[in-house]
Amino acid sequence: MIQNRPELLAPAGSFEKAKIAFMYGADAVYCGTGALSLRSRAEVNNNDLAKIIKYAHNIGKKVYATINIYAWDSYYEEIKKQAKMLNELKVDAIIAADGGVIDILKEYAPDVEIHVSTQANIVSYHTANFWYKNGAKRVILGRELNKNQIRDIKNNIPKDMSVEIFVHGAICFGYSGRCFLSDFLASRSANLGDCAQSCRWAYNVYVEEHNNPGNLMPVEYDEHGTYIFSSKDLCLIKEIPDIIDMGIDSLKIEGRLKTEYYLASVVNAYKNAIDDYIKDPKNYDYTKYLAELEKTKTRGLTTFYFNDRNNKDFQEYEGKQYNPNYEFGGKILENLENKTIIEIRNKLTVGDTMEILIPEKIEPIEFKIEKLWDSETEEEIETINPGKACQTVLMKLPIATKNGWILRRKK
Repeated sequence: MIQNRPELLAPAGSFEKAKIAFMYGADAVYCGTGALSLRSRAEVNNNDLAKIIKYAHNIGKKVYATINIYAWDSYYEEIKKQAKMLNELKVDAIIAADGGVIDILKEYAPDVEIHVSTQANIVSYHTANFWYKNGAKRVILGRELNKNQIRDIKNNIPKDMSVEIFVHGAICFGYSGRCFLSDFLASRSANLGDCAQSCRWAYNVYVEEHNNPGNLMPVEYDEHGTYIFSSKDLCLIKEIPDIIDMGIDSLKIEGRLKTEYYLASVVNAYKNAIDDYIKDPKNYDYTKYLAELEKTKTRGLTTFYFNDRNNKDFQEYEGKQYNPNYEFGGKILENLENKTIIEIRNKLTVGDTMEILIPEKIEPIEFKIEKLWDSETEEEIETINPGKACQTVLMKLPIATKNGWILRRKK
């Protein structure tokens, strides 16, 4: 029996997303702190952060807050305030990268663990040991490492220092996410939490012969341009056995800007994969979890450098291809006596094929919509389109469900 069960760590861009992550199997979530994290568009305000922490602690889960920017001196007064606030809220850890910020955290949030962000480019046990000596309890390793390098780091650091790696989600064009492209092209600094994702844009590329200036010859591309900087999404579901066997402490999913549907699908897949491998390592079959992840992918999937530092199969030359076969159908809000209130997220029509994502089960329940009812008048309707925020519809479901479960629609 495998002794080490790693933590499954999920992103939470809001209180509702945190609840979804916990419902579908996350042991912990990480949240932004507004302009002091690297996803300023996924900020969680102080009140919501307090709600997330209280909710998590009530159900035995953890919350990590991010202050992982590289800060100008003018940011430090706000950093001190945030550190004091997080200490008072009893957040379980603060994720940071900047040495100056970490010094502030040790002084103003003395009761909170420090986790050193992947932004700090931790790619050796020498660096990990440096951060341990400077107060860190966990290092979040750079995605550029292969499994042998990760294993070496794990085996050459203090036993009470934990190791976290990314297992799923977007890969930055820059080194461990430290990139200046967005700031250069859009005046939005990735290192201050406002990345415009310039690496995902389409570019027209030309070559110019040195002795014939002005004679621009286009590099081959399609009508969308060429996505020369865009990478595929990381997916290490097949590598779960290696990751668990080497004793990694925390498996991290990227995506604070993703939908509740994406979050439920990906967290549920990794939760089931981890549990199934621990229960029966000899019969681990990654294909059923990958099949679920394929229904939510935004780009092609890659193992990046995990198995091979010479791997070149991680560029996404065709650009973004979002959910070609499935989409977010809705979220269960309330179960009534004979019907269920569904908050819709896309157009639903009688006859549509739907799937219910069930926490702790990898196989969803498939059914067809037989009837729909207007949630206000209870009149029977044929179709409904999202026309306002939080729009709802009444539907009969084939199984007993719980509030918050996610519905997927087959296109």
